[in-house]
Amino acid sequence: MKNFFLLMCFLGTALPYYYLYQFIQANSGTWSTSQFFTDSMANYAASMLSADLGVAAFTFFVFIIYKFYKNPLKLLKYLIPLFLVGFSLALPLYFYDNYGNDKN
Repeated sequence: MKNFFLLMCFLGTALPYYYLYQFIQANSGTWSTSQFFTDSMANYAASMLSADLGVAAFTFFVFIIYKFYKNPLKLLKYLIPLFLVGFSLALPLYFYDNYGNDKN
């Protein structure tokens, strides 16, 4: 299972950056924050995916903060990937690090 989580970490990094590269290429090689957010809310389907991902990422952010205060863990190890890459890396990384650590 840990190998699966490691694969998801790789895909969670590679896929978002691939599409970011495609976005930049489609905009003549320039970055436009306003265009990025306009495109991310271009229709109801894109808005739904953005809202879904936003709620999930925010929930994970609050969970990591809660876990830090309850039982200190390496907070930055998950927050840096969350904000620099995205939820698609931060969650699999957390699962990878904590798989098999449950005390049930």
